[in-house]
Amino acid sequence: MQNNNFKKIKQVLWIILFANFFVAILKIIVGTTIKSASMTADGFHSLSDGASNIVGIVGIGIASKPKDKEHPYGHTKYEVIASMFIGGMLLIIAGKIILTSISRISNPIHPTITTESLIALIITLCINIFVTTYENRIGKKLNSYILISDSMHTRSDIFVSIGVLCTLIGVKLGLPSIIDPIASLIVSGFIIYSAYEIFKSSTAVLVDQAIIDENEIENIVKTFEEVKGVHKIRNRGCGNDIHIDMHLLIDPYISIEHSHYLTHEIEDRIKNTLNKNVQVIVHLEPFYENRSK
Repeated sequence: MQNNNFKKIKQVLWIILFANFFVAILKIIVGTTIKSASMTADGFHSLSDGASNIVGIVGIGIASKPKDKEHPYGHTKYEVIASMFIGGMLLIIAGKIILTSISRISNPIHPTITTESLIALIITLCINIFVTTYENRIGKKLNSYILISDSMHTRSDIFVSIGVLCTLIGVKLGLPSIIDPIASLIVSGFIIYSAYEIFKSSTAVLVDQAIIDENEIENIVKTFEEVKGVHKIRNRGCGNDIHIDMHLLIDPYISIEHSHYLTHEIEDRIKNTLNKNVQVIVHLEPFYENRSK
């Protein structure tokens, strides 16, 4: 099931890759032609989207490898590592744009705005809206960490492109050309924020931060009448690979066979209620009415 998900994720990334490269090339060519720093910066931002898709494809390829002796929990965290690499790429792109923008503020260049350039930007904006919506929807459907993160990254393109469009229209209406490099600085701000979000969410997975409220797990477990108490609940992982372990207090006279089936029923209910990609480990403890646990 999980390998099938990885295959679908890779297919989505290939589709998004071609869309992002088309958008990036169009923006860079038009931005360079009309001498617009903000549109060119937006083009490099879109180019980083395409590069991130390549990293994602490589990361998913490694993450989809089966478990082995050296990796008994599988390779799923390579998907997260790939996301952090994308965050680093974004920071480099943002730094380049900031340096170019500062140079343009000191030596402003008046962009040549044409109707064709505005139409090109509107077309790329529509493509970005489609890409973000499609990638986010499939990411949630497949519980894909990298697709959801990448869709958040691409979503920033929408706001950036809207800002660039407003800037170009403003220059065309007679506003000073210095607003163009200033807009580029704003573009870099969006890119830095996207990198921050990626690092924040990726780090949470790598340091095994809890991703499910333990009260939700406790409420599910307590629906079983055999369970007299539950404690030491822990969980970690990401959407495609979640691990939960806990200690259960049960009647000490329940047979081993009954206990075995009970733990499987608990795991199945957690999967059906919270996430199908959950693996549950249960430590059983005897419960005595008149004794403290």
